[in-house]
Amino acid sequence: MSVCVKFAATDFNTFELVFYRGAIGTLIMVVVCQRKNISLQTPVPKMHVVRSIAGVISLAAWFYAIAKLPLATAMTLNYMSSVWVAAFLVGSTLWIGTFKSAARQVPVAMTVLLGFVGVVMTLRPSFEQNQFAAGIIGVVSGMVSAIAYLQVAGLGKVGEPVERTVFYFSLGSAIAGALCMLVWGTSEWVWTPALWLLPVGILAVLGQWCMTQAYNDGATLVIANLQYSGIVFSAVFGLFLFGDEIPWVGWAGIGVIVLSGIAATAFRERSVGHMPAQEH
Repeated sequence: MSVCVKFAATDFNTFELVFYRGAIGTLIMVVVCQRKNISLQTPVPKMHVVRSIAGVISLAAWFYAIAKLPLATAMTLNYMSSVWVAAFLVGSTLWIGTFKSAARQVPVAMTVLLGFVGVVMTLRPSFEQNQFAAGIIGVVSGMVSAIAYLQVAGLGKVGEPVERTVFYFSLGSAIAGALCMLVWGTSEWVWTPALWLLPVGILAVLGQWCMTQAYNDGATLVIANLQYSGIVFSAVFGLFLFGDEIPWVGWAGIGVIVLSGIAATAFRERSVGHMPAQEH
């Protein structure tokens, strides 16, 4: 999806990309919900509003960063979301829980930080002097994205179907993008670059669907760590499909990402195994 956004951003502004990504996703999820007999009426509308607002802000900031920064740099800043997830979870546990409960999360949180080191090694982000503002917006995209992911996990805990969660986020993206287009205008429609909008919407909703299902079913910190695997896939696809060269530090970064994912899963299994039955 990021590669498609990079191509489409030369002919469409950020809010147009947000709108079309949301509109295509909304149509797809309406069909899916109908086929699965899932009602679109929700008992927790406020949670969906918070999730949609956070998600749309993060999405717009990320698309802007992709358009203004090197793709590797924009991807790295957005992938900081996993680091923020770890920081928010450990911090909130210390705030409302006990030191012992927070200490159980520290090993998995450290694997998230290790995984981000692997991301930096693989992508090797770079900045130019005139890209500072875009870089700050990229950082914001990752931080707000973490809030959205935690809200997704919360929706899963209250029993919201994955398909309905994805539908409302897609709908929120489409509405926010449309409103912003009324203010900032639209680009001239040219069919050839416009074709990139279709894979942007399709790939985005599929990725969102998988991510939502993962946060519903899995341990939040482990899922945050495993999201780094997207960097591995993009590097390998670039190598075989586009002839991109991966230096030794890039291969080392891929190894670090893979090992951090394995370690996160192992630490989580071990911590669950040592928890009292009532805490499982």
